[in-house]
Amino acid sequence: MNNTESNINMEELVIKKTSNTPKVHFDPELGVLKIEGRSIPENPSDFFETLIEWIEKYYNNPKETTRMDLNLEYVNSGSSKYLLGIFRLIKKRFDEGKNCIVNWYYEEDDEAILSLGEHYKSTIKIPFNLIEYI
Repeated sequence: MNNTESNINMEELVIKKTSNTPKVHFDPELGVLKIEGRSIPENPSDFFETLIEWIEKYYNNPKETTRMDLNLEYVNSGSSKYLLGIFRLIKKRFDEGKNCIVNWYYEEDDEAILSLGEHYKSTIKIPFNLIEYI
């Protein structure tokens, strides 16, 4: 089986937002990975391992450009560690020639989320936009 066939039936990953976990919508057809909301899961590995496994499978046959949109209200330290892991996975594929772009949205006066985005941007060194909104 070649790469084209291996992802033909890849499903979207959709996880509904809860009070502790963000909404997730990963669309393999569009190459768009969205995470939005609060990320304070009690057990971050349970939540994020699913996302990481999906992304690893997706990269068997990614779109020409993969776009990750993050619009997070709050991120605890456990979530931050897993987000860094996701960015490292994307960076590895970027270094292999796979195009990507990360859009990190933050509210106008949210210094904590802006600072976290700046940290990821400087650490990972992939195309990374910090996008302010009101």
